[in-house]
Parts: sequence; C-alpha cells; structure tokens
Amino acid sequence: MTDHPADRDGDPRPASRPRAVIAGASGFVGRALTRAFEDDGYDVYTVGRTGSAVWGDAPAIARLVDGADVLINLAGKIVSCRYTDANRDEILRSRVETTRELHTAVAAADTPPRVWMNASTATIYRHETERGNDEVEGVLGEGFSVDVATRWERAFFAGELPATRRVALRMAIVLGDGPATRMLFALAKLGVGGPQIDSWWFPHRRYRGIGARPTGPVWSSWHRTSGHQRFSWIHIDDVVASVRFLRDHDTLSGPVNLSAPGVSDNRTLMRELRRVARMPWGLPAWRWMLDPAMAVLRNEPELVLKSRWALPRRLTEAGFTFRFAELGGALDDVAASRRPRARDILAA
Repeated sequence: MTDHPADRDGDPRPASRPRAVIAGASGFVGRALTRAFEDDGYDVYTVGRTGSAVWGDAPAIARLVDGADVLINLAGKIVSCRYTDANRDEILRSRVETTRELHTAVAAADTPPRVWMNASTATIYRHETERGNDEVEGVLGEGFSVDVATRWERAFFAGELPATRRVALRMAIVLGDGPATRMLFALAKLGVGGPQIDSWWFPHRRYRGIGARPTGPVWSSWHRTSGHQRFSWIHIDDVVASVRFLRDHDTLSGPVNLSAPGVSDNRTLMRELRRVARMPWGLPAWRWMLDPAMAVLRNEPELVLKSRWALPRRLTEAGFTFRFAELGGALDDVAASRRPRARDILAA
C-alpha cells in the first residue's frame, strides 16, 4: 500500500502509475485486492479509520478520488456479530454513510474515476431452494439483511455520474483465510461439522426490517430445509480475478453476482469440510441448539441457515472463467494454503 504522498497544498504528487483508491482495505478481501492492484502496477491509496484518508475528512477523500483510475469501496461493519439494535444501526450506517461520502467526492471530482466498484451482498436475494437468483431475474428478499443491502445499493446508484461506470459487487461468502472460513473449519475439526438444520425456536425481532420503509415480518420465522439450504460461495482468488475482469471490461455495470457457479447445499458443505479437515464424523445442529450457542459467541445462525442461491450470470455471459467453480476443489486449496499454520484453524 502506498503512503499518502502530498505536496504543500495537500494534493497527491503527480505520478505516471495509475491510482487505485480502496476504502475498507483492512479486511480480508481488501488486503487481497490491495496486493493485486499493487502487483498490477497501481499506486494504492486507502480510506478508512486509518490510512491515506480517514472517514469524515472530506477534503482528503476528495483529493484521493479526483484523478483516480479505480475506486473500490468495501467499507462496513462486519456482520459477524449479534444483531442487537446498536449493531443493526451500525451495520446499516457504516455502509450507507461511507458510500455517500465517496459519492460526494466522485460527483465533485474534476477527473472522476472511470470505474467505481462498491461492495454489496448476495444476501440481497430471498431465501431460495428451488432456483438460483441471477442479476436479471433474481428475486430480492425482505427483512434486515435485505433492507441493508437495498439501501446500500440505492446510495451507491443515486444520481448521475456520467463519467464513472458503477458496479455493485453482490458477493457471496468468501472462502479463504478469512473469518467465515476459519469458523467453518473450526466446526469440522471440533467434531460439530454436521449439517445445520433449521427448526422452530422462540420468535425474536432481530431480523425485522430496518430503515424508513422496513420490509418483512417483525417476528422471526423458520424454513423446513432439513440441512438442504443452498450455500453460495466464491474463492478469494476468484474475487480478485473477477474484480480485475470488471475493471477491464467497460461494458459491465450495475449489479454483478460474485459467486461460483457450483452452488452447494449445507449438507454437502459440511461433508466437504469434514473430508478436508480429516474428521470422519460431525454432529448435526438444529436451530434450538444453534441459536443459544450463537448467542454465547455473539453471532447469528443466519450465516448457515439462510438458503443463499446466487448465480453469476453476468460474469459468465461476459466470458469470465472461474478458477474454482466447484466447492471441493476450493476447500482443498484453502486447506493446503493453511496447512503450515494448522493451529490457526482452531483459533476461529
């Protein structure tokens, strides 16, 4: 990552190398994209709580954005938490307000970025077990996570930015050396890597909609999926490759699903995790077991119980080839890259 070089007026020094600005670069995906853009010959500047510019410093953000070739925004509070009222509000605020800050900078720039890619989520689609959701015919869902995603995208696509192509990255669960994968590997290694099965549990209000026009029921419900809820995923290497592809293909704009074509279900996911972790058995877990356990861990069972089925129609139709199209090969690669640090698997 490039430090923030500035002249006496506070502007970045002129450079012959292209400039990429990555907001929210401190996370798992952000670090991988920073390395990739540096390898591609870009000067990379960051926006975050620390970095080249910090949130709330509008002049500094504007100086970075003006003249940048590529802008990527991944900022937002991690959703791996319990959905208390305070966390719900911060999950929404941290996504919408940071996107609006960048939008203001892009709109005011003399030389705006030619492409702006903003994170979104494949959780925007409804709970689905019958057919996949693509960007053209997919059906949006309702409730808290969907309301966050739709308001996030609404802030991103607001107004006219004629010189900047905008792409919303509807990202599935990313497999690699990140928090979601570490948690899944830990479950398998500890012998509790059986299927996660939705079932009745005391209704709660944590998944109710949010915002001025909240969607969905106020009280939680459940689905009789018997562990066959769909699991959409993407390998971190394909996240990086797809972002490069979107950067270089000027015809692609709007929402794009970042998800592997080889969608799995929860039973297959957990079986593959047990195979890779060399654990011959795993105890199943019903919601009445998961919800109290997740409460202790300050997390939500939605990660493994919602049926996510997102298809990468726009990427595949544009000619993108996934390196990891099937789950087994992706998990094999992740395990191989982590094997020298196997103790970390238990540190999820």
